[in-house]
Amino acid sequence: MRHGRSDRGLERRQHPFRAGGPWRQAGVRARYFRGHDEVPSRFYGTRVEDVAFNADTLHNLKSVSKSVASLAVGIAIDRGLIRSVNESIFSFFPELSDLRSPDKDRIQLVHALTMSMGLAWVEATPATGDDNDEVRMHKASDPCRYVLGLAVTGEPGQQFLYNTGALTLVSAIIRKATGHPLDEFARAELFEPLGISAFEWSRVKGDSDAGGGLRLRPRDMAKIGQLVLAGGRWNGRQIVPKAWIETSTQSKLKASDRQSYGYLWWLGRAQFNGRAVQWIGALGRGGQSIRVVPELDLVVVVTGGYYQDYSPRAFQAQYGVFKDVLKGISPPA
Repeated sequence: MRHGRSDRGLERRQHPFRAGGPWRQAGVRARYFRGHDEVPSRFYGTRVEDVAFNADTLHNLKSVSKSVASLAVGIAIDRGLIRSVNESIFSFFPELSDLRSPDKDRIQLVHALTMSMGLAWVEATPATGDDNDEVRMHKASDPCRYVLGLAVTGEPGQQFLYNTGALTLVSAIIRKATGHPLDEFARAELFEPLGISAFEWSRVKGDSDAGGGLRLRPRDMAKIGQLVLAGGRWNGRQIVPKAWIETSTQSKLKASDRQSYGYLWWLGRAQFNGRAVQWIGALGRGGQSIRVVPELDLVVVVTGGYYQDYSPRAFQAQYGVFKDVLKGISPPA
């Protein structure tokens, strides 16, 4: 287990986690620095501030939140609260039946989990300013109605289109299915079993912001990664079903030239000792990432402050830490 902070600190552990084992405090050497973080605004939204980090500082994970939401969906399915990923989206939203059409009736929960709903969507970027669907969704009186009211552009399940609106639906589905907002459900069923007591998960109009509102300590991000590495087990207890970990981290659609997508998890390859190894990733804007390399029994966590930087350097900064870790570890015997 390694986890680093690309612009504010680095933690190294002499002894990695054992699969499913507890957090090991022995051998921890840590140093933290000042750096940028995106924090809740006093009035609306968020703002970037210079923060003096320490081991207990919560960090904005942005879209890493999406992958954590995937784990919550798996738990809800295991509890029988959601029947399957093949349930129709509109079965969760009877109040939005006026938006139904033969094309939209084909949209299932699985299509929200794989970013392939076949609906028009423009993601928020500095280039789009406030002229994008993400901003308009958050301003809408009913965000789920906004998302499902968008135009059909293709057959569900056929093409990957990154869509934070899908997570607005996922968050509402978890609330409807479990009777609790996502943050409360995750606290009881995921965070508390992992020993994660300090976290924040912002809400938008009553629902947890599953698309990017979670704040955790980097060491607790590492626990999430270790949980995935161990097939959903932690300290001898099955927290997330092994079958869900396996299926959610399998490639479902091609997302880019070098990456594919599972159920809200990114999948890619990196070079290690002259060969390619596969990684499973939770990736967030600004340099946030949890990468799991099962073949190497490795979890790497990176945080960064490039929130408004969409240039290649923002990705390269956090991916560079990951590559440096790969270069610095010994190949398996």
